[in-house]
Amino acid sequence: MATALSVNLNKIALLRNSRTGNSPDPLAFAKICLANGADGITVHPRPDQRHIRPSDVFSLSQLLKQIDDIEFNIEGNPFAEDLGDYPGFISLVEQTQPDQCTLVPDDNNQLTSDHGFDLTSCGDSLAPIIAKLKSQGIRVSLFMDPDPEQIKLAHQVGADRIELYTGPYAWAFESQSAELESIFQSHCEAAQLALDLGLGVNAGHDLNLKNLPKYCKVPGLAEVSIGHALTIDSLTMGMDLAVSKYRNICQGQ
Repeated sequence: MATALSVNLNKIALLRNSRTGNSPDPLAFAKICLANGADGITVHPRPDQRHIRPSDVFSLSQLLKQIDDIEFNIEGNPFAEDLGDYPGFISLVEQTQPDQCTLVPDDNNQLTSDHGFDLTSCGDSLAPIIAKLKSQGIRVSLFMDPDPEQIKLAHQVGADRIELYTGPYAWAFESQSAELESIFQSHCEAAQLALDLGLGVNAGHDLNLKNLPKYCKVPGLAEVSIGHALTIDSLTMGMDLAVSKYRNICQGQ
């Protein structure tokens, strides 16, 4: 089974934001990604607008709605409220109507997403948000650790998919840790449980050209979202070739 590749453009926007103007343009790089086989585009608009801005989300939404079979995935904290010209995460999602919304438990002070939801504490608050988005035809995925009990709760609160947080797997792979196989197995078991419950399985965080081939063996892996490593690779080989290499791995080539 092939795995879809969704390219996260946050780091393109981060580079753009280091100067005035709009170079590099996330919209232009989205087009490069799609021309070289990406199956979708992911953005994670945070309230501090450190990278992707609401204006980028609107522009990308308009572009991607014109292209068949390309998925737009917006990820972020469902409880992030409006701040300045940031309209609040859920409001932004409702205005732009992506194909998928990945809800992530990151706060404004986090450098990056680094853990999955604890649904024992926030499941009741998430359930109506999930139902509201699904009623608008938006697929909802929850950013999760490979914890069986939490994945069962993800099903109970109405999620369509989970996105497994792959940071610890990537770190274990990079350091050649003795724990790599047990971590990988925990992801395989979590994915199989999700599939058994009727949930789709996505994954993301620190996946790269070295660790992705192994991770693509996770059962039923529908989609990976990759941005940081792919952007780094594009500095040496170009975005077009980087996207092609990642997509070939996802396609089992």
